[in-house]
Amino acid sequence: MTSPRIEVPAAHAASYARSLGEEGRAWTAALPGLVADLLDRWDLRRDGATSAGAASLVVPVAGSDGVRAVLRLQPPRPETAAALTGLRAWDGRGTVRLLDHDPSSGTMLLERLDGSRTLASVPDDGVAIQTLAELHARLLAVPPAPGLPHLGDVAAAMLEQVPRAVTGLADPAERCVLRDWAAVVAELAAEPGDRMLHWDLHYDNVLAAEREPWLAIDPEPLVGDPGFDLWPALDSRWDDVVAGGDVRRVVRRRFDVLTGVLGLDPERAAGWTLGRLLQNALWDIEDGEPALAPTALVTAEALRGPQPSARS
Repeated sequence: MTSPRIEVPAAHAASYARSLGEEGRAWTAALPGLVADLLDRWDLRRDGATSAGAASLVVPVAGSDGVRAVLRLQPPRPETAAALTGLRAWDGRGTVRLLDHDPSSGTMLLERLDGSRTLASVPDDGVAIQTLAELHARLLAVPPAPGLPHLGDVAAAMLEQVPRAVTGLADPAERCVLRDWAAVVAELAAEPGDRMLHWDLHYDNVLAAEREPWLAIDPEPLVGDPGFDLWPALDSRWDDVVAGGDVRRVVRRRFDVLTGVLGLDPERAAGWTLGRLLQNALWDIEDGEPALAPTALVTAEALRGPQPSARS
């Protein structure tokens, strides 16, 4: 089959140039040729407009048998390898199905889902969080695949960063908050868990599908405690949560649904959720942010009560 060469969206190319420099520019320059090669190798044709996310280029395709799929292209990275490992293990059970992949480039050939309709489109948040929780339970039921990173190692690395990171916060009270979150993680770190986590399961990473009503996409698998997997769902559709006027109540309601459906101990799950807030804060501080995110403080308050530097 022959298809016209793709055009890489300018914003996507610019993003890679900013984040990866010359390597990023070389990657995006090579994309049209790579797509042409894969279309020929896998006997595919383009079947829709190319789109770009934060990290990948998505090209809708169709096979000679009429099966509709997408090519997902992004530079080979450890997280790409982990995603492949996880998708193979899940094998379509609650996730998008991996149809094929190119080892040299890391490109995935995935079943086609409805990219225009995410779980965020469900107007009733109670229905949305229940749907996500039930999907999450299915993902956690699959045994972890070998070779994935482990939460124990992630937690140890975070705790090593905390002493230097606290000096990057301008507010002494927020330094206390960061140390408090780290202390909670230190208490939990001896038992980091053994389940295969999606790591980024929020409303926009759950798409409508034909094979099932909803399927998860874009996993970044990690082996660990499911409590470390809850924050993306708690943070979903945040602007709507804020507009509702009772943020803490919504966060707590979502947390209670998730822990109830997943059968988690609420105290332990809350602790590992603070670990996720710690991880996000460490990344922000590394990027030069001098304050903790207000969303993180509100989430912590919803799970544990007021924090030392909580803002109204």
